[in-house]
Amino acid sequence: MSFFSFGQSAEVDVVLNDAETRKKAEHKTEDGKKDKYFLFYDGETVSGKVNVTLKNPGKRLEHQGIKVEFVGQIELYYDRGNHHEFVSLVKDLARPGEITQSQTFDFEFTHVEKPYESYTGQNVKLRYFLRATVTRRLNDIIKETDIVVHTLSTYPELNSSIKMEVGIEDCLHIEFEYNKSKYNLKDVIVGKIYFLLVRIKIKHMEIDIIKRETTGTGPSVYHENDTIAKYEIMDGAPVRGESIPIRLFLAGYDLTPTMRDINKKFSVRYYLNLVLIDEEERRYFKQQEITLWRKGDVVRKSMSHQAAIASQRFEGSAASESALEQAAKEESG
Repeated sequence: MSFFSFGQSAEVDVVLNDAETRKKAEHKTEDGKKDKYFLFYDGETVSGKVNVTLKNPGKRLEHQGIKVEFVGQIELYYDRGNHHEFVSLVKDLARPGEITQSQTFDFEFTHVEKPYESYTGQNVKLRYFLRATVTRRLNDIIKETDIVVHTLSTYPELNSSIKMEVGIEDCLHIEFEYNKSKYNLKDVIVGKIYFLLVRIKIKHMEIDIIKRETTGTGPSVYHENDTIAKYEIMDGAPVRGESIPIRLFLAGYDLTPTMRDINKKFSVRYYLNLVLIDEEERRYFKQQEITLWRKGDVVRKSMSHQAAIASQRFEGSAASESALEQAAKEESG
């Protein structure tokens, strides 16, 4: 307890101008829970008010200045003392002086660059927030308000299918094919698995979606693998010539866009892992990287008609095989 003051003599609050109409998005916190935050995109203006409310009306509040900041920063959990700021904007709201009654200050950060998606992972956190500060001689009064940023992409023009073989000489030969290599977060992975040679007794087969988070550089690189989804393809022994279809809906899983070398601090990549288990519990697997991207709720006018159709191809429900073939013809044409 301080002998000089009983806590702060004022409260600071940050209110966004479009708080009543702006969409909110769920975002995972460090403790694994999900909270809702105001959602912003790259290039959007961030504006609002900073309210300074005196706890004891009539009693003056001396200060060395009032400011509001818009900050984008990356925090590596193994290096918590250092916050790596990639966006740092400041607006001075009041010069040093005193406040004799509660006051409200307007602020606006115009067309703010927000280059990366908000992310909370195993070893790293990327966050955006507004920080209002009443600077004082002994203890500043600070209020931080987090927002969430989503990065949007347009439909990739080149989106080739994935064809791979996995095999053990004279024992097992499998071909598998996925319809695309790039998927939006609400997409459907459509594929087939062909058994060309089966001389070992396979009892179980599944596809896993694996998220790999990489942090750090050089000798201090940390890898965290997290199995996001398990999709059972088959339970029982396949026979030669058998073909098994795959249809995996991504919308129900906790996924982010693929992030590559974000500010030279971390990466998040996704892999499809084909796993086979034989009767002696031996595991055979083949891994293939896929690219995930976030599509906007509204298709932008700048997109061509064909791209707009393509971007909606798997929205809501899986497309038929004929639709896939037709889409492939359109892309090649």
